[in-house]
Order: sequence, then C-alpha cells, then structure tokens
Amino acid sequence: MTQYLPVRGRKVRILATLGPASATPEMIGNLFRAGADAFRINMSHGTQADRIPLFKSIRALEKLHGRPTTILVDLQGPKLRVGTFANGPVTLVTGRNFQLDLDPRPGDEHRVCLPHREVFQALEIGSRLLLDDGKLVLRVAEIGPQAITTHIEVGGVLSDKKGLNVPDVVVPLAALTEKDRSDLAFAIDQGADWIALSFVQRPEDLAEARRLIGGKAALLAKIEKPAALDRLEGILELADAVMVARGDLGVELPPEAVPPAQKRIVEAARALGKPVVVATQMLESMIKVPTPTRAEVSDVATAIYDGADAVMLSAESAAGDWPEEAVAMMDRIAHSVEGDRGYTARLHFTKTDADPTTADALAAAAFDISKTVSAKAIICYTTSGSTARRIARERPDVPILVLTPEMDTARQMGLLWGTHAVHTRDVNSFEEMVAKAKRMALRYRLAKGGERVVVMAGVPFGTPGSTNVLHVVRLTGDELKGYQS
Repeated sequence: MTQYLPVRGRKVRILATLGPASATPEMIGNLFRAGADAFRINMSHGTQADRIPLFKSIRALEKLHGRPTTILVDLQGPKLRVGTFANGPVTLVTGRNFQLDLDPRPGDEHRVCLPHREVFQALEIGSRLLLDDGKLVLRVAEIGPQAITTHIEVGGVLSDKKGLNVPDVVVPLAALTEKDRSDLAFAIDQGADWIALSFVQRPEDLAEARRLIGGKAALLAKIEKPAALDRLEGILELADAVMVARGDLGVELPPEAVPPAQKRIVEAARALGKPVVVATQMLESMIKVPTPTRAEVSDVATAIYDGADAVMLSAESAAGDWPEEAVAMMDRIAHSVEGDRGYTARLHFTKTDADPTTADALAAAAFDISKTVSAKAIICYTTSGSTARRIARERPDVPILVLTPEMDTARQMGLLWGTHAVHTRDVNSFEEMVAKAKRMALRYRLAKGGERVVVMAGVPFGTPGSTNVLHVVRLTGDELKGYQS
C-alpha cells in the first residue's frame, strides 16, 4: 500500500551519497525519511554489480511512498595518478628535485612513473604539480619527452597511486575514460536520472557524454578545475545543471579563492535557470561525531542563503558513523535558514532576469501574482520540466507543485529548488486542468478551502515548450469529495 508523505517543508534539496554506511534498503529508507530528496551513486569505488541493489532499493522506496525519487550517478572521470613505489611510501624532501617519468618500473625517493603522456605535452616551466590532495607541491623545472624534473616546494610522504592535480594548465584529457563510458552505459540501463561528469575543463567536454546519454538522463557538470571557471558560462549553456565540487577545486585553488568561486558559480547558474549543487565537506565532522561544528552549520546555511538548488553530503552519508543524523541535521539547518525573516531578501540579491519569451514572462508573472494575491502554491503542468525550471529560477515564496506525465521528468526534479513532483496523467482541457490543480493542492495539503493557487500550463496540452496559460484558482475545499485517485 502506498504511504504518501507530505510535501517537504523546505525549498532547498538534499543530495545524499550512498556508500558502505548507507547501502542497505533500511538505511536508504531512513535517509529518505530524514530528508534526502536525491541519492548520489559514486562510480569511483566498487563495481557495477555492487550498485544494482542501490538502484532497486531506491525504486522500491519510490513506489512505497508514491514520490518520484532522484538518482544521480557520478562518473569517476580522468583522475591523474602516479605509479607505485618499490619499497613502500617514500619521503620527498623540500628543496630537492624529484622526477616524474614514463618509465613503468616502481619508483623510489628520486622518481616515480606518471603514466599520462598528455600531462607532459601540457606542462610549462614553472607549472605547479599537486600530489595527494595538495599535501605535496612540486614546481616544474625541466620538461623532456620522457621525464619531467620538478623542484619540491612542499615535501612529505608519498605512497602508491596518489592523485595528481595540475592547476595551472588545461590538460588535453578526454572527459570520459573507457571506465566512464562503461559506467555511463550501465547507469542508463539502470534508469539513472542524472549523470555527473567529473573534471570538466571546457564546454567541449560535455559533447560526448551528451551523445552517449541520448536524452535518457540529464547531464550535470562538476566544476572542480580552475580552467572550468574560465569557461563557466559556456559550460552552463551546455549542461543541464552544475555542481560546485569543492574537493578538487579546493586543492587546485588557494583556499581563500574557493568561497568567491562558489558564489560566482551559484549566481551564474541561477541567472540561467540551471540547478546548482554545492558539495564537499559540508558536515565533515559528522563522519565521526553526531554533531557538526558551528562553522560547518554556517557553511551549509551560506549555500542556502545564496539560493543553491541542492546541498550534498559525501562521506558523511556514504561512509560515516552517523549518516541518518547528518541528513537530519542538514534538513534542520535548511528549515532554520528558510524560516529566517531575512531569507527571502538575501535570496533575491542575485538578479535572475527573465528571457524575452512568453514562458519566461509568465513564470515571472506567476511569482509576482502569487505574492499579490497571497497564493499558497504555484502549480505547473510540464512535459520536459522547462516550465518548472523557469518558475524555480524566480525563487517564489510558495511551493512549486510539478505535475507531469513523464516519470523521467518527475524524477529529475529532485535537484530543483522548491519543487514537489507528481507523476500523473496529462490533462486534455482547460476545465480538467483547473479541476486537477485544485485536487492536487488539497491532496498534498498545499492549500485549503478559500485559498488561492496559481496554475501554469501550455495549450495545446501535452506539447512541450508551449507554456502560455497562467490562471489563478480559488479552492472551495470540496474538490476531493467523491473523487477516487
């Protein structure tokens, strides 16, 4: 029997990463009930076979609660790594030289293999190389066809297969590795709603992923390279959403440069009406303890005040000791921020000018009208989701109820600010549109008798991109009487 849950009492979405600490159906259900709107499946760890039960558990949960639930599959991307060492970890001493080369033999304290010829082609004298999430810093002194000589600026211990970041140049790596292509095909077969592309550097990086997805999922670009900031607007134009991936971005940028970059990405995405997710270390201390630091709470709150569509938990929910508590804490922070009297004013610091189209003009009008007549919700009929995205860009004070005949569209709404999606049959007439909007407003307790809702749709009905109707409806409270869903 379907156990309908009420509409979330907040606008920002919560994206929870699944992992060893949250891989059981019971825990996934607990995370959902604690506030998770969407689930991230990270393909950097484990096997494809390990992921199949996660998909099944989420879809079973979706059926149980009658609520379309979002699955985002995060591809590993072209991660650069050094090779192995002959006798275990080595210590790189500050001030000495260290060689990176194409020799596949195990390394020592003087050299190690770097099996990425593309890096050799891209580097310049003076370029920085960051190892092990930026803990070690090398500066390029000489570049040869088979080896790079570097000067160790910040030394430390280096072990097998540690990651390498190259912040100062664009490395001509393919955005998708062979593993990524296989994982992407697997994700589409399993019914993923969003595909996250890692280490995007330029708009062109999105082209192959878009082609392979073939319209079967939406595409999110992770902004974690400084080069991506230089071409942010072009990336946003081609992506369906973006993520402020502060992990690698925080390695390659100076720490003090990350907050301005985050604000810039959020503002640019909001201006274009593209969902934006803020991620990494949001409640990091909750990996080990049941409460966050005050600084972490402030960090989450800042992203919400800035108008991010979603905030994400990584290791907190994937591998931590308190996954359910981390989701519940993020939910409480969101409720607190959105209940602040100054929240709306802060939210609208970012200008989101409407494009010169009928649909955008109506979305802006729906926002204004909902305030003027004190409407309790904006209800939109949509096939592709574009109407919902236009309304969400305006950041209205009231919930956005999205009614769509497309389950794929309904599921993708889990990353879109302020929305509650319902998969339902399309309507065929103006009268049916009004009647269904009234019923849904009552069923989901968004309004009651005597209150108004704003309805947006397109005529002819069922035609994508035809939004041209805005209607204000007053409920009587009797609309559900005698109606069988």
